[in-house]
Amino acid sequence: MINTIVLFDDQRRDDLLPLTFTRPVAEIRMGILTISQKWSMLTGASVHYLTQDYLQAKYPNAPKGEPVLFVNGGVCPDGNLVDKIRALKPNQAIVKGDTLIVAMLNSTVDTLPAAGLFEMTFEYPDDILEVKYPWDIFRNNGEALVRDYSLITKGRKSQPISTTNTVLNPENVFIEEGARVECAILNAETGPIYIGKDAEVMEGSIVRGPFALGEHSALKMGAKIYGPTTVGPYCKVGGEVNNSVFFAFSNKAHDGFIGNSVIGEWCNLGADTNNSNLKNNYASVKLWNYRKKGFVDTGLQFCGLIMGDHSKCGINTMFNTGTVVGVSANIFGDGFPRNFIPCFSWGGAAGFTTYQPQKAFETARIMMSRRDLPFTDIDKEILLKVFELTQEYRMY
Repeated sequence: MINTIVLFDDQRRDDLLPLTFTRPVAEIRMGILTISQKWSMLTGASVHYLTQDYLQAKYPNAPKGEPVLFVNGGVCPDGNLVDKIRALKPNQAIVKGDTLIVAMLNSTVDTLPAAGLFEMTFEYPDDILEVKYPWDIFRNNGEALVRDYSLITKGRKSQPISTTNTVLNPENVFIEEGARVECAILNAETGPIYIGKDAEVMEGSIVRGPFALGEHSALKMGAKIYGPTTVGPYCKVGGEVNNSVFFAFSNKAHDGFIGNSVIGEWCNLGADTNNSNLKNNYASVKLWNYRKKGFVDTGLQFCGLIMGDHSKCGINTMFNTGTVVGVSANIFGDGFPRNFIPCFSWGGAAGFTTYQPQKAFETARIMMSRRDLPFTDIDKEILLKVFELTQEYRMY
């Protein structure tokens, strides 16, 4: 029986920046759930984290003194992998090529041993669903969403679907308690549609699955959603969205297009914000990579916007194909800003200055209070560390 899981960050954490400046890898949302929620639901174990030192206060490690299963935070669970994990004994590990997937230890540690130092190591023979780069989040979102839908809805019955809606394949639609869906078009022939607790799909919305709307979130009137798309908890989304993931507590409440994108937490996109997800010459999209300190080829023809937590943009903002926006950036003005915007940047196409932390904290405090959540000293210390770590990118 698995009682305690520690989800650890490996080298992929640096490739997943800026999304992992403010969270462990396992707190990334893909599908309906975060990776940590997937492991918790599938195993019933308590979940802890082995991550960057400055994040451990918010995401603690497991207490010492009991057997602990260390799991790669970028790997999503499935039934077969969990079965093999249950058979592990202390000081044994499972790898996939050069990647450590799982290790069983007698107690928690602050640093994992190398894969070759375990008493016995097993090669995992099957494919795994994982996140290595930011674009994997929207690229794999469809498969993750279908898996999560099956996990969450198994043995349960959906709330009735109102007759004011037009629904295709209604048996592939699940509506949680307290959710409201009226006068919408739901097409679940292309994938499941999940509407979370107390969420709302407003009149005139058109949804093509696979799609997930998190608890207490809303699709605004006339929204057009192409799957695979996830809108996490406590978000407001309107306009046109295609194959994108909103983590939580973020808003794109008005018209405008977002496609093949990942939006972190506590972000706000002004009215008529648009991103390009396809280059005019149809070339493969390159994206900024913090580990390499340069642009890398995604191998994708469609790739839009990656936005870190607490970033905002004003009305009519236009993002180029393959734009990376860091944490706590504030973007506004006409024209296309550069396609790499460092953390704590203030400005737009006309130029940037440094967004001073105290100003950013004031905005974060106000936004979080609107959700009845505190901006804690821990949150402040994390953002201050991010400001320090990213100083080299702000030549303002």
